[in-house]
Amino acid sequence: MKATGIVRRIDELGRVVIPKEIRRTLRIREGDPLELFTDRDELMLKKYSPIASVERFAEGTAKSLHEQSGYLAAITDNDVVLAAAGTGKKGLVGKTVSEKFTEILTSRRSYLANRAESGDIYPVTVDDAGYTAELVVPIVANGDCLGAVVLLSQEEGIIIDGAAVKLARLTAEIIANQFE
Repeated sequence: MKATGIVRRIDELGRVVIPKEIRRTLRIREGDPLELFTDRDELMLKKYSPIASVERFAEGTAKSLHEQSGYLAAITDNDVVLAAAGTGKKGLVGKTVSEKFTEILTSRRSYLANRAESGDIYPVTVDDAGYTAELVVPIVANGDCLGAVVLLSQEEGIIIDGAAVKLARLTAEIIANQFE
């Protein structure tokens, strides 16, 4: 654990204010759930990610989606890429998602772009590898966006077809149903 040197008092309702700098660094936004852990006299807070709790399921799902679609497939929560399958997957797993990607998730709408059709390809991660086609389908359960199903291609001239879009939407629904 890293000491920050910041000390906060608990108010009469048991609340503690997490400084803005720390919230920004850890990408904690208003309304985000936090998980509490205790160990003797220590209290730890961790940003809660329901999808991370089914990480093995996400890995198998990404693999199946890649095999069926032929595209690089990834499953994310709202902060990082949890699982990926296909060419280039190692450059994605565990990486923090970009601000533009977060905006897509916040809108709760699918996003499809193909460079071959002059579409704007937004970076999935902070240090994106440069893709030529992308599909982002948010995973929404009980009104909350939990993450996304992503299809990507680096092949020139590729246009993600309707069958792949349907497959990604079905995958997002299946994952969302795990939380309803």
